[in-house]
Amino acid sequence: MFTTTLLTLTLLSLTLPSSSTTDICIIGSGIAGSSVAHFLRQYSPTPTTTIHIFERHPVVGGRMATVTVAGETFEAGASILHPKNYHALNFTNMLNLKVKGPSASDSSMSLGIWDGRQFLFKTIDSDSKSQIVQYFVSFVNSIRMLFRYGVSLLKMNNFVEVTVDNFLRYYESMESRPVFSNVEDMLKWADLYDLTTRTLEEELVGLNFSPLLIQELITVITRINYGQSVRISGLAGAVSLAGSGGNLWAVEGGNWQMAAGLINRSDVTLHLKEEIASITNVGGFYELNSTNGNSYTCQVTVVATPLDELTTQFTPEIHIPERKLQHTHATFVRGVLNPAYFGLNSVSDIPELVGTIESPELPFTCISVLKEHSADDFTYKLFSRQSLTDELLDQFFSKRNETLRINWGAYPHYHAPEEFAPFILDDNHLYYVNAFENAASTMETSAVSAENMARLILSRLAGQQPLGSSGLKSSTSDSNLQHPEL
Repeated sequence: MFTTTLLTLTLLSLTLPSSSTTDICIIGSGIAGSSVAHFLRQYSPTPTTTIHIFERHPVVGGRMATVTVAGETFEAGASILHPKNYHALNFTNMLNLKVKGPSASDSSMSLGIWDGRQFLFKTIDSDSKSQIVQYFVSFVNSIRMLFRYGVSLLKMNNFVEVTVDNFLRYYESMESRPVFSNVEDMLKWADLYDLTTRTLEEELVGLNFSPLLIQELITVITRINYGQSVRISGLAGAVSLAGSGGNLWAVEGGNWQMAAGLINRSDVTLHLKEEIASITNVGGFYELNSTNGNSYTCQVTVVATPLDELTTQFTPEIHIPERKLQHTHATFVRGVLNPAYFGLNSVSDIPELVGTIESPELPFTCISVLKEHSADDFTYKLFSRQSLTDELLDQFFSKRNETLRINWGAYPHYHAPEEFAPFILDDNHLYYVNAFENAASTMETSAVSAENMARLILSRLAGQQPLGSSGLKSSTSDSNLQHPEL
């Protein structure tokens, strides 16, 4: 039985060490870093705290970014949010951002599962704009998928729902929700840890899922969402499956606006185009030296970007489990796909989303239509594990008018059992938000980790030293957090 020790602490009346300003430095301006700043301000809006955010790029947002193709703006990085991503929903409402839900064309997007030689399965589609027709097409496709994959489809939905319900515990009030000093305890408290000890494939085989469903549809989903096979860890796999459901949404104009808005509201000093080259512990404080030649002294330093490919030097050295990032190459093409490549006669016969099974011979993981400008003019998005050469693209496309390539160190390369870096990187106040990414990497999991991190920092600054998992009580409820189920 997982147990916790409760500490009594009133966050909004928190008394930080007095006499001088507490400088908190955050490295990274993505959703993790911006959320840490937001929650620090929300839980301790004291004027004695100064927050600095350092971003090596000229814009904020981290792995949330957009590209412009044919005058249209498209998500280039983190692109979709689940309807129960409550932190993101509340950020969006608080910042007066506009939610972009799925369009009618998105919800009826045709799917094809490609093995490199043929389509193993294709949904039917219709050009009709009639809602009745689209509903009928959707119903027929559901029957066809049920016929192919059997009751395992229903098992998949239940598997996702159970995982999501457990994850919802992270939105409980602070009276009942502990503050966590490590990832393992945070996962165990929500009954999610065991999923990180087994692969998704092992988990689903144990639940008697159809091998065909695992090899085809579920593999397509994990390759699209995490660029990896069903051998990823089970929790990352469950999160991936949740990201294939209905009612997904994004922020109109780009998800990066959440990070920008949180930073603007959090009264921080933002340092753009300033990369931190070294972090040195000097007598209980941290000296941060940037590649611009500047030096900063901070009582608290928060690393809010993956350490795996970061060149920052730490003194004393820090030690975290070795981890590789999974690179996803996003290629945007304005042009027309070549139907002959897929053994088809017409562009209209190509599914709007082409997913692929796990095979070393396949050069891409998926191709999707982002926008149909006309019958012979489309904008496409391709994901692949390696950069797609012009020679390869000319095999896929009969015409290319514009091509953009982005190489993302997008998320961890998942395996089971997972090992987790610590939230606290030393014996003082050096913290690592992205340690939670080895459980699952999404915008919302980053925000959930950041919320816990803010509470952890404030509790330790106030003299509380959580051992493993500890409770953090507040005299006020999370009134800003709105979710109808809770």
